[in-house]
Amino acid sequence: MSAGSPGAGRTVLVTGGSSGLGAAVVAAVARAGGRPLVLDRQAPADGVPWVECDLADTRAAEAATRQLAERSGGLDAVVTAAGMDVPGKLADTPGETWERIVAVDLLATAAVVRAALPFLETSRGSIVTVASTLGVKAVADATAYCAAKFGVVGFTRALAAELAGRVGVTLLIPGGMRTAFFDERDAAYKPGPDAVLNDPADTAAAVMFALSQPAGCAVREMVVCADQETSYP
Repeated sequence: MSAGSPGAGRTVLVTGGSSGLGAAVVAAVARAGGRPLVLDRQAPADGVPWVECDLADTRAAEAATRQLAERSGGLDAVVTAAGMDVPGKLADTPGETWERIVAVDLLATAAVVRAALPFLETSRGSIVTVASTLGVKAVADATAYCAAKFGVVGFTRALAAELAGRVGVTLLIPGGMRTAFFDERDAAYKPGPDAVLNDPADTAAAVMFALSQPAGCAVREMVVCADQETSYP
């Protein structure tokens, strides 16, 4: 994407684009004059092209990515904003739940990027992966989430080396945001009433900054969090 026009005329695929950070990125792309596309289990904002997809099914995620890209005539960027977590002690977390977290947060990230690569190489496009401050700092009762997000960090750093000069790659490390991400958690794992959380629109603005860089200029990593974020540094 050209400098100064992070979205104008560009097609951006956003996973998890129906809520939270993903929805904020979709809105930011649309405001900038771009064309957002969404992979999600729920419908995004009215008028946004999308394919319904359970990202835990990585082969389905690949197929849905290709479907959207082909239908739209290509891709200029991918933002892997989809994520989930079910906090709890390892011994108390069913294997199916633990593995689903890793599948959605890590394996689907790789699957979508893999499927998008031919289109992004053609457009010399960009990838923004979404890790977490818990991808660089581990905490108790989050073994699946930390494993997945640490994995996204390693995956993205390796990917940046692999695609250097061909596709732009940025690792986004966000802190907690005011989204529905925490809504279905047990009370013990919800942010307290005094918790300081970021507005997802501010994090989306950082994504747009990464996408605005001219070819040859790479924003490799960004940490974006509230200045009182407890999980960073």
